[in-house]
Amino acid sequence: MILDRNENKDVVVLLGAGAMGTAILRRVAAGKRILLGDISEKALERVSHDFQYSGYDVQTYIVDACDPASLKAFAEKAASLGPVKVFVMTAGASPSQAKPEHIIALDLIGTAYAIDAFGAVMAPGGAGLVVASQTGYMPSALTKEDEQALAMTPAAELAKLPCLDGSKTASSGAAYIVAKRANQLRVQAAAATTWGERRARINTLSPGIIVTPLAYDEFNAPGNTYQGMIDASPARRTGTIDEIAAAGVFLLGPDAGFITGTDLLIDGGVIASMRAGKFALGRR
Repeated sequence: MILDRNENKDVVVLLGAGAMGTAILRRVAAGKRILLGDISEKALERVSHDFQYSGYDVQTYIVDACDPASLKAFAEKAASLGPVKVFVMTAGASPSQAKPEHIIALDLIGTAYAIDAFGAVMAPGGAGLVVASQTGYMPSALTKEDEQALAMTPAAELAKLPCLDGSKTASSGAAYIVAKRANQLRVQAAAATTWGERRARINTLSPGIIVTPLAYDEFNAPGNTYQGMIDASPARRTGTIDEIAAAGVFLLGPDAGFITGTDLLIDGGVIASMRAGKFALGRR
């Protein structure tokens, strides 16, 4: 049985086959060709099966988001399938899942390479979305000079920056904050340069506590930081992947055609509570 006889389809790409990214794709990928990328073959099999049995046209690609060559090949594969109109980046590791060095390598440097790789293949009118985190708004040891360097330094030279020598990223929590702030900064720079030159848009979305398997890892981590943030927030609850998907669809769609290089914070008011002095972050 042939489910779709259309040949010339736009391409929608997801890097990181997690719950938030797949929820976004379900809302934007109907009638398009999906390329799923992840380092886990099992995750790709599971997610692609769900998409295929829901009527989507989907292909998979094993990609190491810490490897620039792998990311470049992934982007080239996407371009070979048709005009790349949507790119969503969710690959990353949380503080309870990885050591500081891996968080910097994947969440910060890997994301910078991914932004560059897809900035070279996006079709005019395309849109990208990097899922960052509310932690990008949390206090860190970064100076204005550090932030400028994180925004503008070529990806191949990021690891050499003094602010990434371990002095400001000694713990997994500190590394995660720096990485997610860097995501926001890299997207701002890309929107004004490489992506803008291709007439493509790119933004970040910074979720707060959203119920996913990753969130449960954090709930079970020492210190119960998540519970403190929930209790101090105006919303007094966690968020859902459907709420993130709705925001992602907006940023990727035509109604956001005048929005690029910005971040949308979706955290139930956690950062507002921190700034009002109702919650203080415990460092891990």
